[in-house]
Amino acid sequence: MNTKLIKRYTVLGILFFLPVLFLLMLFPAKHHYNALDIVNNNVLDLNTFTSEDNQSIVLKDHISVIGFLGNEPMKNAIAASNLKELVYDKFKGFKKFQIVILLPYGTEDQVEILRREIKSYEDLKYWHFVFGEENDIQNVFNSLKYRTELDSELSTSDVFIIDKDLNQRGRLDDRTDSEKEKKKSIYPLYAYNCIEVAEIKNKMSADDLRVLFQEYREKRKGNFNSSSRRANDLKENHEQ
Repeated sequence: MNTKLIKRYTVLGILFFLPVLFLLMLFPAKHHYNALDIVNNNVLDLNTFTSEDNQSIVLKDHISVIGFLGNEPMKNAIAASNLKELVYDKFKGFKKFQIVILLPYGTEDQVEILRREIKSYEDLKYWHFVFGEENDIQNVFNSLKYRTELDSELSTSDVFIIDKDLNQRGRLDDRTDSEKEKKKSIYPLYAYNCIEVAEIKNKMSADDLRVLFQEYREKRKGNFNSSSRRANDLKENHEQ
C-alpha cells in the first residue's frame, strides 16, 4: 500500500473516530449536569382563582410559567405574543407543562380579545387565564422572588418558572462568562422579561426550561442527583 493511501485512510479513520470518542467522553457525565437553580420556595398555589371554563388550575405537580397582565391585559399584548411564540409554541404538549396568566376579575372581555389575537389558529390547551381578587394576585406575586414590583395595574412584563413542588426556578448566578472572568459581583435571575426577546428566547426557552424538563426526565429514570442543585445557597447568598 502506497504512502498516499495510508495517509488517506489515516485521515478518514481520525474523522470517523473523533466524534465517537467525543460522545463516549460525554456519556459518563450526562447525568451530572447543573440543574436549574431553585431561587425561592413555597410559591402560593392558585386555589382561590377561577379559570375561564371553571377548570381547576393549580401549580402543584406542573411545570408552570406564570405571568401577570393586570387590569388592562391588551396593553401587554406584545409580551403575551412573545411568550406564546417563543415559549408556549416550543413546549406545548410536554408532560405537565402549562402557562398560567393571573388577572383581576372584570378583565374577562379583554382576555377574550387577547386570546383571539395570540391564538393564530392554534390550540391554547395548555395556556390558562385565571381570575382572582386583586389582593390574591398580589399575594401570589409577593410569594415570588422578583426584580421589579407589580405596577399600579397589577401587571409586569416578567414571567416566572415554577416547578412541580412550588419552587421558583431561575439562576442564582446570571453572570456572563466575560463577567465571571472579570470577577464581577454575582447577581441572580428570578424572572424573564417577555419584552426582551433575547432574554426569553436565549435564556428561558433555549436553556432554562430545557434543563428543567431534562431534570424531570432524569428523575423518572431514577438518574437525577439532587445534590447537583445549589438550592442550599439560596438563603445564604441571595436575599430579596
